[in-house]
Amino acid sequence: MSAIELKNITKKWGDVTAVDNISLSVDEGSFVVLLGPSGCGKSTTLRMIAGLDTASSGTISIAGKDVTSLPPAARKISMVFQSYALFPHLSVAENIIFGLKVRKVPAPIRQKRLEKVVDIVGLAGLTDRKPSQLSGGQRQRVALARAIIAENGICLMDEPLSNLDAKLRHDMRVEIRALQQRLGMTVIYVTHDQAEAMSMADKVILLRDGHIEQVGTPEGLYGKPETLFTASFIGTPPMNLVELANGPEGAVVLGGSDHVVFKGPGEGRVLGVRPEDISLSDDSGLLVELTAADYLGADTILNAPVGNQIIQIRVPGRYRLGEKNRVHLTWPQEAVHIFEKASGKKIENSNITTGKVGNAA
Repeated sequence: MSAIELKNITKKWGDVTAVDNISLSVDEGSFVVLLGPSGCGKSTTLRMIAGLDTASSGTISIAGKDVTSLPPAARKISMVFQSYALFPHLSVAENIIFGLKVRKVPAPIRQKRLEKVVDIVGLAGLTDRKPSQLSGGQRQRVALARAIIAENGICLMDEPLSNLDAKLRHDMRVEIRALQQRLGMTVIYVTHDQAEAMSMADKVILLRDGHIEQVGTPEGLYGKPETLFTASFIGTPPMNLVELANGPEGAVVLGGSDHVVFKGPGEGRVLGVRPEDISLSDDSGLLVELTAADYLGADTILNAPVGNQIIQIRVPGRYRLGEKNRVHLTWPQEAVHIFEKASGKKIENSNITTGKVGNAA
């Protein structure tokens, strides 16, 4: 049984449709990420699951029960907000047990749960402090502890790490994922940060303009994007997406040379290839002039203009411009993705004959 199931959910604000007829399911004990750019409907979807917003149409089920019209308190879920939402005048301990006191859980049970949760999230010795005396990471742990202490099987997280610096975000990602696995919670996590989605999720639901663009594992979305949007959103740097044209012997890069990049029609199509799948060659492949090198420590991102388009190449170590700027680019056949420009949908490689770049003159 799915822990959470949405069927044909739509949310409208007047004439604006924020979420448009989406359906999804979340398995019990899984970590699911709603990913997408600002305004795509991910937080609205989460708020409808929580009961904070009411769906315009469709049904929401939790543990097989229709909860579409139930208030948040009746849904047996916990939620962690972007803003922490801590009471500044209460101590850490009082913030954590606040929900239990409201529900009139007996004091001995509250204390027992508090001791357990404080140990789990690493807040021992800090329970008497006020939120203003804590770091950002410690405040986030308080918010997590408050969600965990309710002992609900489902936890919803709305961009909980966006207020933290990069190093702390990384540390908290590891902690949250380990905590979810340790406790067996079902988590739905909202973020616009693909690094969070790729590193934490069992399943990623990529949203765009209120629609579900693609659903799959992080590896699936990265390695097998079904649309131009997925290919351009997932990856740092993202997949190279270059428009094609018809050449004398096959598809060529629009505005570039007559070098054939695959043996098939190019007009109206876009070729996708990941920067790390491209290699530099001395004597065969697509001839380019390198114009920029972004050194990142472990590797370097190179820029190569082709017509009015830019191809990026990831090479290991440091690459200094001036050593060898005119190079050929090659990539293996299995790294190629071909998309229709008009629909944005991928054309399966089995339907086209792809020639390895470098074999054509």
